[in-house]
Amino acid sequence: MTRKAVCLLSGGLDSCVTSYVAKNLGYKIYALSFTYGQRHSRELESAKKIAASIPVEKHIIFDINLSQFGGSTLLDSSKESIPNHPIEEIGKDIPPTYVPARNTIFLSIALAYAETIDAETIFIGVNATDYSGYPDCRPEYIKAYQNMANLATKKAVEGHPIKIETPLISLSKADIIRRGVELEAPFHLTWSCYRGKDKACGRCDSCILRLKGFKEAGIRDPIPYETYPDWYNL
Repeated sequence: MTRKAVCLLSGGLDSCVTSYVAKNLGYKIYALSFTYGQRHSRELESAKKIAASIPVEKHIIFDINLSQFGGSTLLDSSKESIPNHPIEEIGKDIPPTYVPARNTIFLSIALAYAETIDAETIFIGVNATDYSGYPDCRPEYIKAYQNMANLATKKAVEGHPIKIETPLISLSKADIIRRGVELEAPFHLTWSCYRGKDKACGRCDSCILRLKGFKEAGIRDPIPYETYPDWYNL
């Protein structure tokens, strides 16, 4: 019997590679994306295209409006305080783009979905090496969530726990990109920029981390940018 996996698919580079890792392992993939009140839908458009490229068994776009709470510049389009940190400063502090408890909420919904369809695995593309300082991307967080999931589900109580897989968690962004190349992941379909325009800004923390990874991997990023940092000369 083919194994089933729920893949959290944001439309970004990391979730794309993670989904292709699951595909390479032979899973039947059930993609899960979220409209959560984010300031633009550009990443969701990418998620739909990536899901079609795999192709997935089903792609659910789950609606949950976290903008009712606020607490993040990603949830308030009136705010212009998207951080543009120097590359050496990224990850030192928790930035204003942090969405309170986002991965906890997303994983809880993924856990319910996985149990409903009898999937044995949830794949999430968190990364703790080249990341923006979000606390819910760390290995200790995933370990704690796995412990909770083992206590919270009927499948686990009956001896069939749902495993949370984080294949990218200890990789550098360059290594993630190299892995994606090996798997023929469609980087041209992905979107990472915090600003939802026709072109990525090339200035926000997410763009900088992405471009740094492509530079270190020696591969030119295939998506268009409004501008490039001085050190990006591929």
